[in-house]
Amino acid sequence: MSQTNSSLLDEVVQWSQETCRRELKSVLPKLTSLHNNSESWDDHIRVLKIITDMFLPHIGLSELEDECFSKILPKAVTMFDRMMKEIMDHVGGLSSQNTELCSLLRNILQAMMQIINALSTCVRHVGSFGETPDIDAIRSLPTCILKVLRETFQHCKESEVVYCGRLSLVADLLQGLFKEAYSLQKALLELLEPISLDSNASEEEVSDIVTVIHNLLDICSIISNLDMAMHANTWKFVIKQSLKYQSLVEEHLHHGDISSSLCDNLLASFLTSVELAEQITHAGLQESTQSPEYKLFQKTAKMCRFFANTLVHYIKEFKCFLTKYCNDFHQLYLQIMSKFPPSLCAPSLPPALSGELHAAALVPIDAFLLQLLPLRPFAEIVLQQDLRLSPEHELPHCLLLVNVLGQLSSQPEEVLQLWYSGSHFSEETPRLPLYQALFTSFRRCYTERQVPVLLPGVMMKGQAQVQVSLHNHLCVQLCASVAALPPVFLRVLV
Repeated sequence: MSQTNSSLLDEVVQWSQETCRRELKSVLPKLTSLHNNSESWDDHIRVLKIITDMFLPHIGLSELEDECFSKILPKAVTMFDRMMKEIMDHVGGLSSQNTELCSLLRNILQAMMQIINALSTCVRHVGSFGETPDIDAIRSLPTCILKVLRETFQHCKESEVVYCGRLSLVADLLQGLFKEAYSLQKALLELLEPISLDSNASEEEVSDIVTVIHNLLDICSIISNLDMAMHANTWKFVIKQSLKYQSLVEEHLHHGDISSSLCDNLLASFLTSVELAEQITHAGLQESTQSPEYKLFQKTAKMCRFFANTLVHYIKEFKCFLTKYCNDFHQLYLQIMSKFPPSLCAPSLPPALSGELHAAALVPIDAFLLQLLPLRPFAEIVLQQDLRLSPEHELPHCLLLVNVLGQLSSQPEEVLQLWYSGSHFSEETPRLPLYQALFTSFRRCYTERQVPVLLPGVMMKGQAQVQVSLHNHLCVQLCASVAALPPVFLRVLV
């Protein structure tokens, strides 16, 4: 930095708030120019902090984007990326003996924290006006902040690998960096929450919202194993914003990424819950509901229920955009059902743990299936004539068909036609009639019929349910279905 520029900064830092307010128009352009032309991150941060701490408080909401944010925030992101690259370039030589390098890396992490603090100052300033800003009045703010957050969370997530046994030398700063980023994201989402767009919103405004949603979706994939509460709250915001602006953004959202990520998170949290339940059972801790293991199981099961309900809600609202992903939905159903009795792959769990898993996954999965019934691609996948499944998924598929039978009675005629009648024209994707598919699936459950597996029977005359064979269960459900079959569909029985 030149002597003239350094003198200007030395002078400015001595100014009072009143002087900063008075000289804002003449000095701010010089400072933003210095900021953009600074090469070292020391100079960059020095100018950035002067702008955000001393001059930002005097900039009105209507001038923020054009006079400040659009000029300083992209450069802040660039410098943050350079710092991250510098860490990656030098971290291989980090050791307790190399004090000079250790000091350098710690200084870089502290500088990164200062950038995050400056971004937090920007968010607080926007919130201080007491009015909801238009998205175009702060356009650069969410975009730049989310880029920094993504890089920060990714670095924290990979820290054990990146620092490779030397994490203790910087762990305190990484923890501080994560906490600052956590707080920044929370503040940003609170700032964006009340913003709304009407039907006359410009393409740029809609694009800004879509970008925010997609950037947060990327962050969700990074933080899934870092913090449960943060992960859930970020997802809540993603879905809430998608629904809030549904008519504006539905054509632009990456529905495949959102639905597949929800499926992956649901399955991961479910399988983790099952694994924890097995560990608790084997350790004999199922009675210790206050144990750390049991509390972790409950938290994970709660996340499972959250993702299941969120997926159901997302499918309900964006059904017509999700037809290409019906195979994923079918596989998800089979994988979850295979971990519950009577599946031979299901673990043996005590009633308390089994009940919590049932509430977390099985109850929402019925609602999940209900949303999928009207989708032709889903019916075509489920009713394939040459459907090839792994042995552990044969019974779950059979039970899926039984569940479809039970839910069809409440469906309109076009849905009944889709499932009961099968395909008739060469241009259609071939699909079996539901009853034929069910008999075919039952025949494939050879092992389960021989063991046999048992399912809850029908309660009769107030007597408690008894366990019945798969054959018995299927016959009862078929009889109930045929009894409720509309006359127009009786021909499918021939």
